Amino acid sequence: MDSVFAAAAGIAAAAFAADLWRDYRKRPRPHIAAYALGITLFAIATWCLFIGVTWGWTGPVYRTFFLFGGVLNIPLLALGSMFLVVGKRAGHIMTIAIGAITAIATTLTLTVPFERPLPDGGIPHDMFASGFGPRLFAIIGGATGTTILIVLALVSLIRFWKKNRRIVWGNALILLGTGAAAWGGTGLALGEASGFAVSLLLAVSFIWAGYKVASGARGPSPNRQSKEGGSEDRVDQLEGERA
Repeated sequence: MDSVFAAAAGIAAAAFAADLWRDYRKRPRPHIAAYALGITLFAIATWCLFIGVTWGWTGPVYRTFFLFGGVLNIPLLALGSMFLVVGKRAGHIMTIAIGAITAIATTLTLTVPFERPLPDGGIPHDMFASGFGPRLFAIIGGATGTTILIVLALVSLIRFWKKNRRIVWGNALILLGTGAAAWGGTGLALGEASGFAVSLLLAVSFIWAGYKVASGARGPSPNRQSKEGGSEDRVDQLEGERA
């Protein structure tokens, strides 16, 4: 069943990434670019998972799955929220930090040897031999990125509670998606991989639903937007508070 859920999650993630890139093309904004890149990596990692559990794992497939799905995608989603909720200056600082982490983590993930042979099926756990290596960066990136996502989503919930309830419900769905991803990642880290593929499908489904719900927060006309006190930055924030 892991292959079925992995394929479903891969299809949903690819469609979500296409949706985000389409929005970025229409209205380029740094937070949308970060979200789109994060979900694109999520989609690639999920398809690597599908290949691994269906036809067996190889070194390149597992390393790509681990790097894109375990190390980089959550920090990039958190970067999108940082640009959106806190501002461009904070987003640029975080971009530099993620760039440095990406360079080190990519080098380690591609070069650190495996502790034991890759399995023919299932979802591998703790394959890397080095203590200071990919696993450490996965823990740091996952914990830090998830914390940022949750905190900034809660900030948005409070900020828009009385102003725009669609944004509130959209962010609530995003919180559920983040929780699903954290549940699956925690289980995998503890050696319980049975629900990991399901957690990926739930995560991408909830986050995409939150994106679509909050994207309806835009007013139907400039007059309505101006009545709601919308400068261009305000409108951008309403449009962007999606993922």
